[in-house]
Amino acid sequence: MKHAEREAFHGDFERALGFATRLHARQVRKETDIPYVSHLIAVAGLVLEHGGGRDQAIAGLLHDAIEDCPPDYPGGRAQLKRDLEREFGPAVLAIVEGCTDADIDPKPPWRPRKEAYLAHLAHAPAAVRLVSCADKLHNARAIVADLRVMGPALFERFTGKREGTLWYYRALAAEFARGGPEHLAAELGLTVETMEALPGA
Repeated sequence: MKHAEREAFHGDFERALGFATRLHARQVRKETDIPYVSHLIAVAGLVLEHGGGRDQAIAGLLHDAIEDCPPDYPGGRAQLKRDLEREFGPAVLAIVEGCTDADIDPKPPWRPRKEAYLAHLAHAPAAVRLVSCADKLHNARAIVADLRVMGPALFERFTGKREGTLWYYRALAAEFARGGPEHLAAELGLTVETMEALPGA
């Protein structure tokens, strides 16, 4: 990356981080005090570490923007999509939309929604799969870390409970193993194996 390109990337990434931080300011990781932005930064980092460029990294920061659009966002989700496209470009918007499993409230029932997302991933472009896999890997690693501390009570946090959560992560690992991204998919597969092997899981 040339100096001018690097400077432009840093400026765009900083703007996206500010946008994401403001958008998710009142949100924390499920049943913790951890600011949600920590997850977004981790996902963007995984994307960059596995070959992602400007659009994928920014989408990593914004991948939950549409799904978790605050109810008081001026103009709602429709305006948020226009703002994302104006600020960061149509490619970023397309990736964020591709990582969104529901853009309506209330969300559809959990199991059909996850099945639909898995079916969508089977035909999703590589940029979407990269960001989505990074997202799922970071989530899976967090589940494994918390399982070691909390044991099976952890699964009560999740709509799918134990059975549904394990089913979903097994299915995600299989889908990404089938079509990539290769190295991230391998990490996700190993993490899911650890998740299933922990006592009480």
